[in-house]
Amino acid sequence: MNFKVPRGTQDILPSETWKWQQVEKIIDTACDVFRYKEIRTPIFEQTDLFQRLVGDTTDIVQKEMYTFTDKGDRSLTLRPEGTASVVRSFVENKMFGYADQPVKLYYTGPMFRYERQQAGRYRQFVQFGAEAIGSADPAIDAELITLAMDVYKRTGLKQLKLVINSLGDTECRSAHKEALVNHFTPHIAEFCSDCQSRLEKNPLRILDCKVDYENPLIASAPSLANYLNEESANYFSEVKKYLTEANIPFEVDPTLVRGLDYYNHTAFEIMSTSEGFGAITTLCGGGRYNGLAEEIGGPSAPGIGFAMSIERLLLALDAEGIALVNESELDVYIVTLGESARQPAFSILRRLRNENIRSDMDYMDRKMKAQMKSADRLQAKFVIIIGEDEVAEDVVQLKTLSNGEQEKIAMTDLLQLLKNNLA
Repeated sequence: MNFKVPRGTQDILPSETWKWQQVEKIIDTACDVFRYKEIRTPIFEQTDLFQRLVGDTTDIVQKEMYTFTDKGDRSLTLRPEGTASVVRSFVENKMFGYADQPVKLYYTGPMFRYERQQAGRYRQFVQFGAEAIGSADPAIDAELITLAMDVYKRTGLKQLKLVINSLGDTECRSAHKEALVNHFTPHIAEFCSDCQSRLEKNPLRILDCKVDYENPLIASAPSLANYLNEESANYFSEVKKYLTEANIPFEVDPTLVRGLDYYNHTAFEIMSTSEGFGAITTLCGGGRYNGLAEEIGGPSAPGIGFAMSIERLLLALDAEGIALVNESELDVYIVTLGESARQPAFSILRRLRNENIRSDMDYMDRKMKAQMKSADRLQAKFVIIIGEDEVAEDVVQLKTLSNGEQEKIAMTDLLQLLKNNLA
């Protein structure tokens, strides 16, 4: 029987994992600078959590969740996104009582959605996300957007576009909902069955439909911008001022609707403008979600967050021709000549690794030429050559691969010499 990786998933092999590790280092560094702390939540949660917080009318809940019943007859779901789990943890662990507010958190890990596989989109995918919970200050909205942009810029990406919108508060949404219902009702039969069911529940979701997005009624639908009350308009104006102050270019798109029900006020997306990136340009999306903690029994704790796909970030780097730097290249490769050199070589290897010098040796009993080829293939900086004569003299031959120079080094001097040259 031939076993293959499940559809919509992938094996990330060692030739690629170093790129993921580099991106994760960039993320960790950026979050440390912005003072966001890492949180790790379970890969599965109670199904009700996602139904309540993500929203019954979303494609995620209706079509894409991996849900199962455990042996205790409990309905559980592999997490399709990260915000719901973070908010649940915030409430359960009483983080609203922390002295330092807002609570600023980030996560990196696998998410699961049953959707059609496309370039950079998988059924198991990795998201980096950040959340700031506990503040209704428009400055924190701008900070979070700045963090997302900063991560991309630290990777070297340049061809980016930030698009923002305001979804308003409950009052705005209610007035806009009524206008949308009146707009779509006479022609709702022209839309897909999902949109027909959304008409009364959440007509805003019709604007984000993947089936009817070309219907002219969507383009002519009432804009939420026309229904913003003074408080919402002022809030959005402040967010824009902070972004301008931070020298973050942006475009306002009144048609921007995020695919999750919990967003209000600020919503944003970051897109790749690279010609080679493909038709689906979104790299990152997020927004404000005041009221989410209250939905699961917590106190009032306004929040804002975003999530970005690591797979799509790597695609964007490829599209711009940006090569990450592999910082885990081999420092030293040990070539052994003869059986008597094997154990002394292994002892040297141990000493090198104790000093955090990235080193390796041959375990296939190959000839010297084949071992040297391995050192070249592994891009080693130095090669230590040790044979019977070197063992007898308590020395090694040290070869610098960048220039081909080779010299005899006393065993007692080897470690310090390598440390100096690698510093």
